[in-house]
Amino acid sequence: MTGKSVSTQVAEPLPESAHTVPAELSSAASDLVMAHLGVAHGIARRYRNRGIAAEDLEQVARLGLVKAARGYDSAKQADFLAYAVPTIRGEVRKHFRDHGWVVRPPRRVQELQSRILAAAADLTQELGRSPRPSEIAARLGEPVGEIEEALGADGCFSPSSLDRPVSGVPDAPSLGDLLPDAAEDADGHDAVDARVMLGPAVRRLSERDRKILHLRFFSGWTQEEIAREIGVTQMHVSRLLTRIIAELRDELS
Repeated sequence: MTGKSVSTQVAEPLPESAHTVPAELSSAASDLVMAHLGVAHGIARRYRNRGIAAEDLEQVARLGLVKAARGYDSAKQADFLAYAVPTIRGEVRKHFRDHGWVVRPPRRVQELQSRILAAAADLTQELGRSPRPSEIAARLGEPVGEIEEALGADGCFSPSSLDRPVSGVPDAPSLGDLLPDAAEDADGHDAVDARVMLGPAVRRLSERDRKILHLRFFSGWTQEEIAREIGVTQMHVSRLLTRIIAELRDELS
């Protein structure tokens, strides 16, 4: 979606232990760190191209490895990797949440959003359904393109929006329901990863795919309504949604 600005947070300098093996580590812990640096870097690579510099991700992953080496107790955990991998991944995700994926729309869009929310609430009551962007535009006297831009920037790519159900449809699934389960999969990835990475994945979709996703899962439109809006058949919309969800699954797997 055009018109968005990405606010880049400047992370605090990483501690020296992110670059080297800390001198205070025991010999056994140091050996664990040196033997598993490749594992840490491999985990970091899974998060590349998502708004954080690759070097920073590797440094954070090394910090996670050092943390795991310090906390590892062979009497309690037989396999170091079984303990270290979740620890490293947790550190990377925490850094990503703290310093990445901060998307703020321009001030003009933010101001328009408040008007859209009020107009959408009124139109929903009048129409008995979520209004189309064209209907909101007509109510506000604004170009449809600007309405769509503001709608697209209105928190649609935030983690919490994954849990928002399709409005007006009893027991409807949320977008998060169609993505990886909350339980960890075979590789140890969980729903936190999905929530962190969904925003960049959605932004890589085409403009039309983002619009379809927004209308279906955040405005609550039916497939028939979307079909009329974009000028295709309901069956074609169904196929498009299936493809879009499959692409997002692939991005998050």
